[in-house]
Amino acid sequence: PLTRRQFLLHGAQTGAALSALPLAAATPTTYPKGSADACIFIWLGGGAAHIDTFDPKQQGDGKKQPGSYYPAIDTAIPGVQVTEHLSQTAKILDRCILLRTLSHDIESQHGAATNLVHTGRKPSETVIYPSLGSIVSHQLGPKDERVPAYVVMGYPNIARDPGFLGAEHGYIYLTQIETGPTGFTLPDDVPPQRQQRREALLNTWNHDFVRRNQDNFRAREQQQISERAFQMAGPRFLDVFNLAKEPSPLRESYGSEFGQRCLLARRLVQAGVRFVEVSFNLNFLNGTGWDTHNDGQLRQHLLIRDLDQAFATLITDLERHRLLDSTLIVIATEFGRPAEFDSGGGRGHQPGAFSGVLAGGGLRLGQSVGVTDELGKEILEDRVSIPDFHATIHCAMGIRPSRKIFAGERPVPITDHGRPMAQCFPTA
Repeated sequence: PLTRRQFLLHGAQTGAALSALPLAAATPTTYPKGSADACIFIWLGGGAAHIDTFDPKQQGDGKKQPGSYYPAIDTAIPGVQVTEHLSQTAKILDRCILLRTLSHDIESQHGAATNLVHTGRKPSETVIYPSLGSIVSHQLGPKDERVPAYVVMGYPNIARDPGFLGAEHGYIYLTQIETGPTGFTLPDDVPPQRQQRREALLNTWNHDFVRRNQDNFRAREQQQISERAFQMAGPRFLDVFNLAKEPSPLRESYGSEFGQRCLLARRLVQAGVRFVEVSFNLNFLNGTGWDTHNDGQLRQHLLIRDLDQAFATLITDLERHRLLDSTLIVIATEFGRPAEFDSGGGRGHQPGAFSGVLAGGGLRLGQSVGVTDELGKEILEDRVSIPDFHATIHCAMGIRPSRKIFAGERPVPITDHGRPMAQCFPTA
């Protein structure tokens, strides 16, 4: 057993050792802050090849010689290049930050990697973690009770779910931009007066049920969701989907179906939606989407050109409406692709180094963060973990990434020890 003297000496040595640890091990007391109050999150589901988009390297031959599939071009950021198929984006890249060193360790499973990038955490046996959009909804709330805080243009997916935050912070989703969310428009045989009578009757039943079940949290939550849904079925929200109100030249400049989704995202943000996810994997122009195994590589340029046209137009359109500083735009994917080509001429999966993009949001734009090696396989400078990526997004929106939210009585930090990338924010 230790003597009192030995115990005190041991304690002093332990304290000295702890005090010698890097200051980065401690939770920061202050965080940088952007000016965004809304986010447009562009999702390239399938795993976009960074080496063929935002981090081009020496050109390969599509067979045995590894490298990029396309030539690179200069951009508005001196010394920074992108693929030739991002020619419009290259001209406005000074409004962006390239993140070339995103990294995680989930290689084989698209679903698990998608969940990680959306929630910032690997799955737990005891907690279902909320998505980025649900956290933004929870922390900032709706700007207007007549519009939802969180909208997804894409199919429902557990990676986008609210987890322990509950259905109140779930999303409204749509797959057809012309008609808006399913169930929000009245059938032809239901006039407004009849709908109002229905709502009044349902409201009476809901209040009576909650009164008789006052300890039932789910009952109260469902009542609140029902009331908000009826508010959102009004003209304020549904009018947002009338893209015909936009000038024809602008609609044409956005391009194809994906571009029209980006235009709708701008209108949703204008109407007060906090977080809009725009999924770019609903219709596969190249047969495989961004999951470019085998023949998908051959027509990958069609996807890249679509992204280029829509993204560049979105940036300039937000700028024209004076919304760029208050809107954070994110381009994300679940992992990148290696420089080597597979036997079918495509590429496999690479989570250890891949790219994303940030734009607007009051950030320090016009830079590239992180450096990969000559084939884009290894990170040489400034690795960005997924928790750090999330922390940067949250700080851009004025949300403290270390703030505790609660899964029942269990406190859970908003990010898994994520630290915002200081170089992405203006200096004081």
